[in-house]
Amino acid sequence: MQQSQTDMFEKASPYLMGRAYRLLGTVAEAEDAVQDTYLKWQAVNPSDIRNAEAWLTTCCTNICLDVLKSVRKSRTDYVGPWLPEPLHTRTEETPEEHLMLTSSLTTAFLLLLERLTPKERAAYLLYEIFDYSYADIAGTLEMQEAGCRKLVSRAKRFVGQETSRAAPSNAQQMTLLSAFQEALKTGKAGKLESLLSQSIELRADSGGKVIAVREVLSGPSEIIPFITEILAVAWQDLKTEISEINGSPGMTVVHDDDVIASLSFGYSEEGKAQDIFIMRNPDKLKHILTPIQHDGHNGALTQH
Repeated sequence: MQQSQTDMFEKASPYLMGRAYRLLGTVAEAEDAVQDTYLKWQAVNPSDIRNAEAWLTTCCTNICLDVLKSVRKSRTDYVGPWLPEPLHTRTEETPEEHLMLTSSLTTAFLLLLERLTPKERAAYLLYEIFDYSYADIAGTLEMQEAGCRKLVSRAKRFVGQETSRAAPSNAQQMTLLSAFQEALKTGKAGKLESLLSQSIELRADSGGKVIAVREVLSGPSEIIPFITEILAVAWQDLKTEISEINGSPGMTVVHDDDVIASLSFGYSEEGKAQDIFIMRNPDKLKHILTPIQHDGHNGALTQH
């Protein structure tokens, strides 16, 4: 039985969402890109398309590139640090060879991608994360293969050695979260401090809409007092819940059933916390209560 044009799109939609979110860093922009792809798909005759998945990927990617070009200035002029929108993910068990797909969802990795130009970002993701050939990337970006190779090479240099994306075990990450919760509850951070890298940085994204620290805090000497003297007081009557944020253990802060903050972490090669990311912008917390299924085999994202 032949698939309808709508059925073909619905089958591809989770894959498109997985790519669009990694490119754009926000759910709303990714959803809009996928919806625009659908509208363009409805305007073509599928019998004229040799490979529907390739056509849809090319269309969605180029829509995302246009969005990235338009939002770069707004992100540069952003009030305080800009962070990708956090997702409450549920990741299927991921085989070893596909761990990179899950790692490519983390806040730390998405923030690294912000260093790249839109085309570098697209080429890098397609080649390094989704295993596209240079020939396929050239077709998607409408470039020569040699140009695509240069894009990926430049992207690798910018992202640097941090692309290893090695994370400590789930148990180690849970130990960090437990120590963080203890510091918030008791105001004592001896255990937490032992789990932090000496070069750790803390960023909080408020978008200027709520109260949050706007400068980047660096080192335990700045970050520990902020946690024990400011966050511990501000959040003393609130509930903290451990949940999967962007494919890794993270934490949400809840007030009257509303999430008012989420936390996620980046890690050093030694397995210590290298980054603390706090999302306070209410516009970027709208989707945090809606679980998103992440397929660790292909990177697809499906809302539930």
